[in-house]
This record gives sequence, C-alpha cells and structure tokens, in this order.
Amino acid sequence: MTALLVVAKAPVPGLAKTRLCPPATPEQAAELAAASLLDTLDAVHSTPGAHPVVALTGGLDDAARATELRERFARGTLLGQRGEDFPQRLAAAHADTAAAHPGLPVLQIGMDTPQVTAELLDDACRRLVGADAVYGPAADGGWWAIGFRDPRLAGLLADIPTSRPDTGRRTLNALRNAGLRVEALPELVDVDTMGDAHTVAKGVPRTRFAAALAG
Repeated sequence: MTALLVVAKAPVPGLAKTRLCPPATPEQAAELAAASLLDTLDAVHSTPGAHPVVALTGGLDDAARATELRERFARGTLLGQRGEDFPQRLAAAHADTAAAHPGLPVLQIGMDTPQVTAELLDDACRRLVGADAVYGPAADGGWWAIGFRDPRLAGLLADIPTSRPDTGRRTLNALRNAGLRVEALPELVDVDTMGDAHTVAKGVPRTRFAAALAG
C-alpha cells in the first residue's frame, strides 16, 4: 500500500501552464492543464494498492473542467498546499499526506506528465518497498516523481530550488548525501512548453491531453 500524491495547481486561465502562451491562449493552456491532470489521476486511480492524494493550490470556481475535477478529487484525499515557496510546499505535502495516511510510504508526482501509466506507477511503488527513496528524472533537468519509504525524509526537499536545469542533480545529490538507497525510475518529459506538449501527445494519442491539444 502506498499513498500516491499528486501535487497540482487548479487549471485556471491565466494562472496555469502560462509558459504555453503563446501560441496557446490562456483558456487553451488551462484546458491542457486540466486534461493533463485528469489523465494523471486516471493512472493514479488505476494503480493497485494506491491511496490517491491531491495537494492542490488555487480554487476550482474558475478552473477548466471543474466539475470533472471535483468528482475525481472526491474519490481520494484532497489537501491544500501550504508553505512560503514551492520547495516548502512539496515537503509539507508529503508531511500532510503521511498524517492523512499514517504508516504508508509516499510517492509524489506532478500534473505535467499525462503520459504516466498505472504500470509505471505500480513499478515505482514496488521499488519503494526495497529502497529508501525512488527518483524519476525529467528531460529538462528536473524530476517528475519522487518517493520516500519514510515520508519524514521528504523534508530534504524544502531546501532544494526548483524549476532549474540542475534541480534534478541537486535533488539526487541530497538524497545520496543523506545516505539513502535510491532506486531510479525511467526519464519522462514534463510538459512545460508547446514543444513538450506535442512530443508527449504523440506518444499517448488516445488521452484527454492529446485530444485537447488537437482540438
């Protein structure tokens, strides 16, 4: 059993996936963000033995696909994000997930990899049973997944700058310097730019994300 944590931002036009604009409009970017999140949640809810958790920032009143998202969030644990900056919010999300699901390891992903599958997440959860941590690198130098068998160790994330080309290297070094046994996961492409979006959509043509990009 694993708590499978998705750290997400409400897909509100003008606030979500702004790096896709232009060429996307704010409304189109929000639709892509919502589709990506829903595809991600499909994989999470299909992962054997997973307890779905979403740590959300922002409100859904003005969000794309708000009705679908509310329905999906109701099928798991919904938490608000807290903290001064994103690294602190990541660490807090792990702590809050551990409090909601005591005794379980926590595997965390974002909403930027709609190509993720239940099989990939199940493999990550299985690897976490025999390791202290798992780490999934992203092609842009960051990471798309991180998990801790003891969620208290996620406090390491609070001091690591994010959204940098060396974020992944810094994170992996911090885990290893803490003496953790780390299992590596496959590298994935995060959707940060329209080029990323087209690359990912080609690989998963039957997803909501690919349909939103084509539409």
